[in-house]
Amino acid sequence: MGGCFSKPKPVELKIEVVLPEKERGKEELSASGKGSPRAYQGNGTARHFHTEERLPTPHPYPSPQDCVEAAVCHVKDLENGQMREVELGWGKVLLVKDNGEFHALGHKCPHYGAPLVKGVLSRGRVRCPWHGACFNISTGDLEDFPGLDSLHKFQVKIEKEKVYVRASKQALQLQRRTKVMAKCISPSAGYSGSTNVLIVGAGAAGLVCAETLRQEGFSDRIVLCTLDRHLPYDRPKLSKSLDTQPEQLALRPKEFFRAYGIEVLTEAQVVTVDVRNKKVVFKDGFKLEYSKLLLAPGSSPKTLSCKGKEVENVFTIRTPEDANRVVRLARGRNVVVVGAGFLGMEVAAYLTEKAHSVSVVELEETPFRRFLGERVGRALMKMFENNRVKFYMQTEVSELRAQEGKLKEVVLKSSKVVRADVCVVGIGAVPATGFLKQSGISLDSRGFIPVNKMMQTNVPGVFAAGDAVTFPLAWRNNRKVNIPHWQMAHAQGRVAAQNMLAQEAEISTVPYLWTAMFGKSLRYTGYGESFDDVIIQGDLEELKFVAFYTKGDEVIAVASMNYDPIVSKVAEVLASGRAIRKREVETGDMSWLTGKGS
Repeated sequence: MGGCFSKPKPVELKIEVVLPEKERGKEELSASGKGSPRAYQGNGTARHFHTEERLPTPHPYPSPQDCVEAAVCHVKDLENGQMREVELGWGKVLLVKDNGEFHALGHKCPHYGAPLVKGVLSRGRVRCPWHGACFNISTGDLEDFPGLDSLHKFQVKIEKEKVYVRASKQALQLQRRTKVMAKCISPSAGYSGSTNVLIVGAGAAGLVCAETLRQEGFSDRIVLCTLDRHLPYDRPKLSKSLDTQPEQLALRPKEFFRAYGIEVLTEAQVVTVDVRNKKVVFKDGFKLEYSKLLLAPGSSPKTLSCKGKEVENVFTIRTPEDANRVVRLARGRNVVVVGAGFLGMEVAAYLTEKAHSVSVVELEETPFRRFLGERVGRALMKMFENNRVKFYMQTEVSELRAQEGKLKEVVLKSSKVVRADVCVVGIGAVPATGFLKQSGISLDSRGFIPVNKMMQTNVPGVFAAGDAVTFPLAWRNNRKVNIPHWQMAHAQGRVAAQNMLAQEAEISTVPYLWTAMFGKSLRYTGYGESFDDVIIQGDLEELKFVAFYTKGDEVIAVASMNYDPIVSKVAEVLASGRAIRKREVETGDMSWLTGKGS
């Protein structure tokens, strides 16, 4: 066991080649200046990038003066399966003991900065306590999502029963490692009419697909196109933090796309896909041939169809501009939110500090009812009422009334009239797949794109991922489902890229999602559709609880508040292929989850 690091293996050295990004704060994403202009013109003439625009690459082997080494503990200080944060002078490191071996890694999740020491160690990986991302403890590599970056892996040696860690100071301060990626060397990159890979949609699925191709050594042309004005950004943050600026939401800085030759066409709408000739046509007439295609168009928000729907100051939230305008108009005014799902409730929570009044209108009896059940929904509703949010339940909007063209009142079917200067509509979304209707690519009756476990559509060479697909969910007997969540889009984008390269990967991730309201987070894992019972441990009143959603005698999903890392533990149990039985959670004995039980 003392020979952890007698002679570093070449693979481990390769891992040290790091392409740093600017340090990012806990909730901030690196600012890359103003909103990006359209990266490429409508005629598709690509810019040529000069070498000096490339991202700085540090030397693969840090110089001795860049390194810091120290004894961090005694061999016996950690049991197998234990993790500890240790100080190395320039920063902290996560020390892990697994099967008698010590591993040292970055201590914060690169996604939102969660302390990984509070996460779950299982099957050679550590899972983030907040959003469920998984990192391999031997390499630091990201193995399940959300997020884009991996952890640094540091050298460990054991001498005289003491554990020493050696790390580069730069790596300790960066806290994230972008995987090594190929550059684009395709001679056709300058020729605008054809691309090797075309990705329609630049959300998580599209971006992860492009990055995975480069990580796997693919050096041909990749074109990513989006309806948005911006480079790929963190969309789930929009409704939780409405006045965040586009550059703070950017998932990667502009230089990143240049350095790796990932071309982004902004404000680019695909109107037809011709699968016979492998060609797409854009709204402005520009045509692009492809050899592999990923469809990740996401969804479009549903809008109200009532009288007065064309009135000013009624919004759906799809872009940073939408979100920013809502906050600006809502300050000190009356806001009505239609829909008590994730988006509506996040928006309502965020606006309570800023608006004069916030009201929520919902068809169901309680918020989140179909997703979280009656009791959890009611507990969350009470939290909102304590924050002065008024609810109008089991009713819908019958009319929007204006004064001088601007919204003044929302009339409900219950005939109540609610004062409103701003209305935000969050009543769900439909897949944005209208452009595929005549393409020969199969759509189901609701407009979703069905794919297999390899994210392939019915047309060879055409893949699909993200909110617009239905796919077989492995641990629920391959039931075809649509799971429109951020983490799932990442995982599907990766699997699609692997299969474009004929790696025969299959989607197997366990769904994981979260919401944040009034500074409290609710985490959720599994797939709870059509649950028939909910077992609650803890205290709903205090909002410190775990809710187990069951169907028959099996637990199919779990939600928790103030109970970390229990949802990550459950995700890990489900990912390992073990079923959780209803009777195991009915007893209230949680030992099976804390790792002491079976």
